[in-house]
Amino acid sequence: VLSLVGIICAFFIALVASLTKDKIAANQKAAIKKAIVTIVPYAKKVKTITIAGHTLYRLFDANKQFVGYGFLAQGQGYQGTIKIMTVTDKKFNKLLGIEVIESQETPGLGAKINKKFFKKQFKNLSISSPIEYTKGEVTKNNQIKAITGATISSKSVVNILNKTLNQFRRVIIQR
Repeated sequence: VLSLVGIICAFFIALVASLTKDKIAANQKAAIKKAIVTIVPYAKKVKTITIAGHTLYRLFDANKQFVGYGFLAQGQGYQGTIKIMTVTDKKFNKLLGIEVIESQETPGLGAKINKKFFKKQFKNLSISSPIEYTKGEVTKNNQIKAITGATISSKSVVNILNKTLNQFRRVIIQR
């Protein structure tokens, strides 16, 4: 009886997963597009390209001028995966901003990575050298201030961004 219940449950889980697969993919694309528009409202056209297995978004303004690159960065946070839409300038020297697409960080603490005050620190942040976090005052143009009580979440965001920026820097340079 227990085996039969397990088989029936597995069947329904697989059925629901297959029925919702397209809707989930559409929602993920919509979240990425919304994040890009939030970071760079003047980006009117987004061209998706795949280079060496990496999805890269090339952003263009209303005059069809190239304005920067967008890509999804993801990695382990304190409690789960953090997915971050990241946009850089066209020279890949600074971040234009970030938007957290998905996170499961601790409500009230780590979840503050979704707050405007935290994300605002990444606007025009230098990425010529690795991004750093500090618990004190920001003294460099590549530093952000960690969230008090959520240093692990802040550190995770910085690590995810540094790792992904290094990957994409190599991919873009090879182009």
